[in-house]
Amino acid sequence: MKSRLVTRREFLAKNVVAGITLVATSARAAGISELYSGLKSDDFFDGPLKEEVKVVDQKVFTEGPAVAPDGRVFFTNATAAKILIWNPKAGELSTFRENSGEANGLLFDHSGRLLACEGKSGRVTRTNLKSGEITVLVDQFNKQPLGAPNDLTIDSKGRIYFTSRLPNDDPKKNNVNSVYRIDPDGKVARVLHEPDIHMPNGVEISPDGRTLYLIESDGRENRNRCLFAYDLKEEGAVTNTRRIIDFYPGRGGDGLCVDVDGTLYVAAGLHKTRGTHETLDTKPGIHVISPQGKLLAFLGTPTDTLTNCTFGGNDRRTLLITCGDRLLSVRTKRPGPAP
Repeated sequence: MKSRLVTRREFLAKNVVAGITLVATSARAAGISELYSGLKSDDFFDGPLKEEVKVVDQKVFTEGPAVAPDGRVFFTNATAAKILIWNPKAGELSTFRENSGEANGLLFDHSGRLLACEGKSGRVTRTNLKSGEITVLVDQFNKQPLGAPNDLTIDSKGRIYFTSRLPNDDPKKNNVNSVYRIDPDGKVARVLHEPDIHMPNGVEISPDGRTLYLIESDGRENRNRCLFAYDLKEEGAVTNTRRIIDFYPGRGGDGLCVDVDGTLYVAAGLHKTRGTHETLDTKPGIHVISPQGKLLAFLGTPTDTLTNCTFGGNDRRTLLITCGDRLLSVRTKRPGPAP
């Protein structure tokens, strides 16, 4: 039988890009289930998982935790189009905004203003908490709708990177699934897009500002469910793509954050299947992953659907997690970066 020539794409997916070994080969063959043994989770988590609050509403799907300068935790009930506030000092849950445009990912910028990816409204907004004024940062690209903005991060220069998805894989017809950058002067650039990426989700930047991390979470067969890393250039473009860990065939990651040392905390996995090609190979919980793609620790979460996480608390050693109808927390050995 004649051997089949390996394409360049297949070679890169299985071997080495710019000297960095990818772990996709074994993970794509058997998921990451074989990687859970021998983990040193006690080196990263400092105590049990705690339920901060359970959200009661007609529909509940929590997302996008972000910690305000005063310590309050803002997060979303995306399906109910609400932004909520949890005050850990007072133990009180309140509604910050209704009719939020089904906001998903949230983030506070360097001036303490709330950034929101409004999925249904198809825009990214900024809210001044003191005045209540809402500014639309972007709602289109190349004079076409964005789709559904999903998650976002910000670098030391104030440049905002956000993911956006929509049911369109033809670049000749409007926009496609993409990662965009909003510069401080308001200029918008497209950093990544289909077909180079499939379903962009969580996005984060390393503490030293040199690496952009992107979660891909496409539940269709033979589509990306992995964590990509890119070198982040001085002008804000990316290069040197590498797949550092592959969750396929399980559910990929959703949101993520980094600690002060650059270690990644990724929310991934399912308790039960949901009518996609995702299996249960990926355990539901927080996966602690090195920048090189090694699974270091794992913390299981109690219910579907686990979505996102961020660091908070006075010492930045409280990991806040949105999961199903709950906001959870766990103390960590390492702090998150300074806001």
